[in-house]
Amino acid sequence: MHKQNMQTPCRKIPGPDQEVNRISSSCKAMVLTTEPLSGLHHNMFLAALSFAYFAKALSGSYMKSTITQLERRFDIPSYLIGIIDGSFEIGNLLVIAFVSYFGAKLHRPKIIAIGCILMSFGTFLIAMPHFIIGRYKIETSIRSSVNSTNNLSPCPASSPESSRAGDRPSILPSRAVGCERESSVSMWIYVLLGNILRGIGETPVQPLGISYIDDYAQTENAALYIGCVQTISVIGPVFGYLLGSLCAKIYVDVGYVDMETITITPGDARWVGAWWLGYLIAGAITLMSAVPFWFLPKSLPMPVEKHDGNCTPEQTRFIKDSPTMEHKFRPEEPPNLHLMANEFVPTLKSLLGNPVYIVYLCVTIIQFNSLIGMVTYKPKYIEQHYGQSVSKANFLMGMINIPAVAVGMFSGGVVMKKYKLGIMGAAKFAFGTSLVGYLLSLLFLALGCENSKVAGITASYTGREWDPVCGENGITYVSPCLAGCTSSSGSGRNTVLDDCRCVAMANPRPGNLTATLGQCLRRDSCDKIFPYFMALSVLSSFIISLGGTPGFMLLVRCIKPELKSLALGIHTLATRTLAGIPAPIYFGAIIDTTCLKWGYKTCGGRGACRIYNTSAYRIVYLGLTLGLRTVSFFLCILGFALLKRHIKKEEKIALTNGNAELESLRKEESSSLHCEQFILGPDCNPDRETRL
Repeated sequence: MHKQNMQTPCRKIPGPDQEVNRISSSCKAMVLTTEPLSGLHHNMFLAALSFAYFAKALSGSYMKSTITQLERRFDIPSYLIGIIDGSFEIGNLLVIAFVSYFGAKLHRPKIIAIGCILMSFGTFLIAMPHFIIGRYKIETSIRSSVNSTNNLSPCPASSPESSRAGDRPSILPSRAVGCERESSVSMWIYVLLGNILRGIGETPVQPLGISYIDDYAQTENAALYIGCVQTISVIGPVFGYLLGSLCAKIYVDVGYVDMETITITPGDARWVGAWWLGYLIAGAITLMSAVPFWFLPKSLPMPVEKHDGNCTPEQTRFIKDSPTMEHKFRPEEPPNLHLMANEFVPTLKSLLGNPVYIVYLCVTIIQFNSLIGMVTYKPKYIEQHYGQSVSKANFLMGMINIPAVAVGMFSGGVVMKKYKLGIMGAAKFAFGTSLVGYLLSLLFLALGCENSKVAGITASYTGREWDPVCGENGITYVSPCLAGCTSSSGSGRNTVLDDCRCVAMANPRPGNLTATLGQCLRRDSCDKIFPYFMALSVLSSFIISLGGTPGFMLLVRCIKPELKSLALGIHTLATRTLAGIPAPIYFGAIIDTTCLKWGYKTCGGRGACRIYNTSAYRIVYLGLTLGLRTVSFFLCILGFALLKRHIKKEEKIALTNGNAELESLRKEESSSLHCEQFILGPDCNPDRETRL
């Protein structure tokens, strides 16, 4: 018997390491057995988030497309439009830090659903002023007539004092009651409040949605998934601008006025399209995007490679406490809000103590100032500098410029996946594409047009109200009065002004010279330059957007995993606060300084700008955009140095941990051999099972 025991090695009791291995195998099997369910939910979340990104991008871009319409409808300058546009970021500022931190610990899909509902309500609120403000009144001295020809008295009787009063229109009918009603409350306040509500609702979509994907997607697919979502979010503006183009062609009070009586065209500086219609459509789409999130679970099974020992620390602790292995997901424990609140400040300090993250924030804030200011006023720049209508400017943005950005964003994700770019590789790729795009953008300064010839503004003349007509001599006159026209023929937009004495004086050709309604079109030379401008715009936008996804993944990878949601939230908070809010305001204020002719409100006071100094507009608009990007490149040099040091530090820590793990394995192996050598010692348990 003794000999039998001598030949029979004792069977080891499963120790902690063996138990962990058993649990890891079970955990891996659990992930594999639940793969169809998790794959379905993951794909559903990816589709729902993409649709939510599409909806918020559509409504946001539509807001950009209606900037000129809102200026004219509410008679406000560009800087005030900038405040309205920046109010979206104010809404984000109010709640984003708390949503990013607490929302990551709650039911993320349902939080996103609530946000989509708030966005839709805010979009509907923006459209509300149209239904309570009354009809749009046009400054004009042209009166529609059923007669084919009628005498015209374009110069209203006025005293010398009124002539010296400036450009305030005296031709509009008296509307004292209407003035009292409109002055009691500014209708644009509703647009401001609606945009704030949109900003509040949009808050959870990006930080919670991206972190949810990154948590439950395989590492090699995360960049591609995020690139797909961001690509869809760029496709949203395509439809947003196209919707803006369509609505800009429709008169604001369509259905309420006889269109035969309207004497202006969509190319006129006084034209206002049906801006409110697009907000109703965008609000309905945003409301639909909230539905799928209500049917998604709080969490999904983790991919195998994201487990700590094939399971995450949270899953490993849960599995150890639940040896039956009956659960597929982490337990839905009630959130401890008090504990989360106590951990918030230390977590925030840990995040802000990362120098790479801080430099990344500074670079993106400066570049976002340039990007937001440029995108906000680009349709207006196309309209004012190249003489395009609001509808055409929006159409070109939606059909040509935005698709180039979408393709660039998607291509960036594909490049990162194909070449498996690390942190430094992603940083170099993002910097290189941004630099090449910047150098191409410098060529915009050479693609300019001269100012249009406008009597009384760019040509010597004394003018009053803005009611432009285009003379046969190619000069725009501020009004029929200044063109010296005495009669008209036709009606509505087809009205032709006859016997224009001032047009005849400026043109040596004898005979009756006429004028048509609206400003004169740009010269042929400017029309030839415009296609080159659009081609260069598309190329530079594509190249810059190539670095969008790698740059975003750099943000995700340079921080600790547990700080991911908070880092994304603080990044969004900083860019919205320091770029999204101020950029449209100071860009608009600088653009206002180039205005040559201001309109006036019915009840007095300066209204919207009617015509700009296009040369000055080009210099301040492009100069400010390119200047900000120049500053950001200097910070990138510091960022590369810090990132390189950060990578070396991480590699050193990983090497130290690897050596420690190797030493631990050697000790375990030595301990196992020691047990086999001393099988007969008292350390062997006599109750252990023996082999015969």
